[in-house]
Amino acid sequence: MKAEISRRKFITSATLAALGLAMTPYATLAAAPSNKPVNFASFVEINTTINGQNMKMKLDPRTSLLDLLREQLGLTGSKKGCNQGACGACTVHMGKDRINSCLTLAAQIDGKEVTTIEGIGSETEFHPIQVAFMEHDGYQCGYCTPGQIMSAIKVLEEDHAGSDAEIREWMSGNICRCGAYKGIVEAVKSVRDETYDKKLIKRTQQKVS
Repeated sequence: MKAEISRRKFITSATLAALGLAMTPYATLAAAPSNKPVNFASFVEINTTINGQNMKMKLDPRTSLLDLLREQLGLTGSKKGCNQGACGACTVHMGKDRINSCLTLAAQIDGKEVTTIEGIGSETEFHPIQVAFMEHDGYQCGYCTPGQIMSAIKVLEEDHAGSDAEIREWMSGNICRCGAYKGIVEAVKSVRDETYDKKLIKRTQQKVS
């Protein structure tokens, strides 16, 4: 009988000890001050080019490229949709590649050239694919449109616009919840075939009173 009681006490004590050890990290985290300042030495310095402008900056290494563009540089054309790399609304160009800026750390663009939707046209001229999207209703709400346009440019540059099926395949990383896919495909084809209205390239400047 004594042996049985001792065994029960041993099992109970061991279980409580194990639970105590398992909970220690959580207790430590809970006790840690939430307003502890970040050590400036933990920041990283990068040199990059964004939309043709050379930039040098220090940033938290955990910062995503999307948050850098939107929150720190005011380039809000790139949209935060899923923030998981599944929708393509945040697509930008890094060198010759199109990337999901929500999955890219800002530190990774050090020494690289980045182009966002703000950098494909100018104050006086639209990019041909922008004109084509307007002509062929390649958007509805417009939220995904910046990412769609950035991907469409690369699809054309990479010569992946040979057929409707090929365009759909190479644009498949960009989701349009409004379902404007037919217009998007037609827009890409019109730039491929140069049938878009080139007169619309020039921007009309309107004063808002």
